[in-house]
Amino acid sequence: MSDFLNFLNTADLDTLVNIPGITRPIAGNIIAARPFDSVEDCLNVRGMGKNLLARMQSQHEAGENQTESRAMVQVKEEETPIYIEKSQPAQESVKEKDSFLSRLGRVFLNFVRALFRLLALAVVIGGIGAALYYGLPYINQKVVVPIEKNRADIRQVAAEVKALQTQIDETNSRVNALDQSVEALEKSIEAHTASLTKLDEIQAALETKIQAGQDETLLQLKYEVMFTRALDMLGRARLYLAQSNFGLAREDVNGARDLLMELQTETDDEALDQAIARLGLALGNLPAFPVVAAGDLEIAWQILMSGEAPVTTTPEPTVVNTPTVEPTLEATPTAIPTATP
Repeated sequence: MSDFLNFLNTADLDTLVNIPGITRPIAGNIIAARPFDSVEDCLNVRGMGKNLLARMQSQHEAGENQTESRAMVQVKEEETPIYIEKSQPAQESVKEKDSFLSRLGRVFLNFVRALFRLLALAVVIGGIGAALYYGLPYINQKVVVPIEKNRADIRQVAAEVKALQTQIDETNSRVNALDQSVEALEKSIEAHTASLTKLDEIQAALETKIQAGQDETLLQLKYEVMFTRALDMLGRARLYLAQSNFGLAREDVNGARDLLMELQTETDDEALDQAIARLGLALGNLPAFPVVAAGDLEIAWQILMSGEAPVTTTPEPTVVNTPTVEPTLEATPTAIPTATP
């Protein structure tokens, strides 16, 4: 134990550091805490413990045993100098050979490790390249192309929706225009109806006065009222045709024809005969051929207004699936022509 205590008090820094578990700071603390009166005083050094102290003691005792064995070897060497001189070079060559082979093995091992690392790096780079080479087209085909197609479809749908919205706006405008036209037609029909009601009253009053006494002026006024009623009926019939109300249009045409026939028997006017003939054609074309009937009404109207038939060609009746007549918003003439007495 005294030898170990002496070792603790005298060992230098390098000797202490060579002991396993003794670091350079612990060795410095041991040197700073010297001298120790006993081995247990070393436990007060910072970083020391019982296990580490026991390890130092074992290491010191092993070192002493090794020193004693070396001393015995030296004694033997003095006794047999020839043998030692022959065997020592062989041991040194074996150590050198072992050292060279170990270094060569380490170099080879490092080379193999580096080679494997290069191969692994090459595999990783190749995998990344292959993934990019084959993955990018796949991603483009499965992701990018569908997205672009969806965008194009969305743009097309948006354009179609915009076009439909424009068509809807145009349709609404046309509907509004038609509503206005229908409203105007209805107002015109109401005006004609009101006018016909008043004319009926006037004609009835005139007939009463005429029956009371034959007055040429009253009779002439009656003819003018009958003529005006016929014109109003034809105007209302044209409006009914514009509404595709062929039944009411036929009734008005028939009523106007009866008035003109009565007026013709009183006045014997050739123009009235032509107008009545045209009205008969119009009645024959209703309701099957409303377009042709509208042309006949137009000719009859012109005959009554001008007194002679226009030079026109009556279209041949043709079967139409959905007969329509463009609405005519012309104001009905209210001028009363002077009939020939």
